[in-house]
Amino acid sequence: MTDTQSTPAAPVASGFDNDNRQAGSIGDSARDYVNRLRGGDMGSLPAILGLVVLVVIFASLNDRFLTTYNMANLVVQASAIIVLAMGIVFVLLLGEIDLSAGVAGGACATITALMLIDYDWPWWLATLAGVAFGMVVGLVIGSLVSFLGIPSFVVTLAFFLGLQAVPLKLIGSGGSLRYNDPVLRGLSIKNVPVTAGWIAAVLIVLAFAALSLWSYRSLSAKGLVHPPIGLVAIRIAVLAAIVLGLTALLNANRSPNPIFDISGIPWAAPVVIALLLFWTFILTKTRFGRHLYAVGGNAEAARRAGINVRRVRIMAFVICTGMAALAGLLSASYTGKVSPGSGGGNVLLYAVAAAVIGGTSLFGGRGRALDAVIGGLVIATISNGLGLLNQAAYINFVVTGGVLLLAASVDAISRRRRSSAGV
Repeated sequence: MTDTQSTPAAPVASGFDNDNRQAGSIGDSARDYVNRLRGGDMGSLPAILGLVVLVVIFASLNDRFLTTYNMANLVVQASAIIVLAMGIVFVLLLGEIDLSAGVAGGACATITALMLIDYDWPWWLATLAGVAFGMVVGLVIGSLVSFLGIPSFVVTLAFFLGLQAVPLKLIGSGGSLRYNDPVLRGLSIKNVPVTAGWIAAVLIVLAFAALSLWSYRSLSAKGLVHPPIGLVAIRIAVLAAIVLGLTALLNANRSPNPIFDISGIPWAAPVVIALLLFWTFILTKTRFGRHLYAVGGNAEAARRAGINVRRVRIMAFVICTGMAALAGLLSASYTGKVSPGSGGGNVLLYAVAAAVIGGTSLFGGRGRALDAVIGGLVIATISNGLGLLNQAAYINFVVTGGVLLLAASVDAISRRRRSSAGV
């Protein structure tokens, strides 16, 4: 079987906009959206509402929460968990799980650090070495799952245990490696120049507007289903308000000391945005993305339609561990070091929680790269806000666990409602 044969439609379109349905007016689009909500297609709405509620609560309890200094810190704190959650989304779309992603990121970061320190490699080559190691791990995991039929839970649990030996062997018990490279360390402690940040923000808005209008014109000219022009304009306006507003916020001088100037967008943010745009394009505009949703929705139907299910599964795990490597680098950049415990603890659990809270289904077939961003911000907001309130560490676990349970409940209820509605 090859990938060139016809493929089944994805159960749900995915990306920044997932309702390219014909509508005569904005009112028709609004009614269509309400009907989809009633049918169980909640998407990221619960996570967005939850994030708004958390921001309002923490802002009312602590006046430092909405300061520009804390907002920039929140972005940096969330970056590693968001990137790891993006990788987890790919395996969750197949109804699989990767328990080794967290420690794989720690192992990859260790290899990168060794290449920098012991072999004096340039940062980009050392980074490629770490990411390549992660992708090889994903290739092995995906092959074991696809060809031998071993459940992903068992395979990745074995790798979760085995990969912890990598940093322990290379660093030694109780040791650590400093991340002193100015580029990699600068992802967390340096900022994009203010002018460059504004230029990038304007270009993002203009690119989104151009693509949206081009898509509308193309679909309209071909007589295909498309949203009304008013809805397209609203989407552009909302994105512009968010991007330009955040740029203005982060470009402001946030230094508590008037002598020093701290302004500009943290470099971790452009990294996350670039990955979000790239993976959104892959999931929504490529054949691999369509195949991924098809396999996650119904693997047997996808196989009969000519999709190479094994290849799709393997690629999903390769992407997951490759993203785990990048997440490990961001985490090491934030802490300034790697140690034998890097990537362990609750790192993976937070990443899975971020993906599920953002709207990715545990049952496969439904999810977006954007879900990882929204869910990661929720996780980081809880940790950041409770930290400012000087709450005990156990409160953070209780609140995060409660939010995850609520998100999983919404996912299960929505899935039941979609099944009853025949969707």
